[in-house]
Amino acid sequence: MVVVRAGLSPERLTLAALFALEELADRVADAVAGGTGKDALTAFANAYRDYARAHPGRYEAARYRLDPQTAAASAGVRHAQMTRAILRGYDLAEPDQTHAVRMLGSVFHGHASLEAVGGFDRTGIAAQQSWAWTLDCLNTALRSRSAP
Repeated sequence: MVVVRAGLSPERLTLAALFALEELADRVADAVAGGTGKDALTAFANAYRDYARAHPGRYEAARYRLDPQTAAASAGVRHAQMTRAILRGYDLAEPDQTHAVRMLGSVFHGHASLEAVGGFDRTGIAAQQSWAWTLDCLNTALRSRSAP
């Protein structure tokens, strides 16, 4: 979701992004602590979705493109590390692990973005049902790619 950020300087957008990345990383870390496999995947995904629903502006701020040096020093690194940590439960080798990180980010962000703009309001099927179905499919896909 792209929103016009009227009146916000790049510096303020960067500060907002850094705050949101840190806050979201803390919530995700709390959610996934001790979980493995599908449980960790579900907790991870739900933490992202819940954050996007509760704090849409902050969630969008976390998507702001940071310069490489700032990004490398941000909590964005923790997000990547946590994603790879939950993927360890699926025993994925490279390059599948990198593909899986990108797939999960795309699916989680895509769902959150569509849900935020009412993209799932046009049918009698609740967004939560689609979310659970999506997580089941992701788990199945990741298991099918596990290293032999």
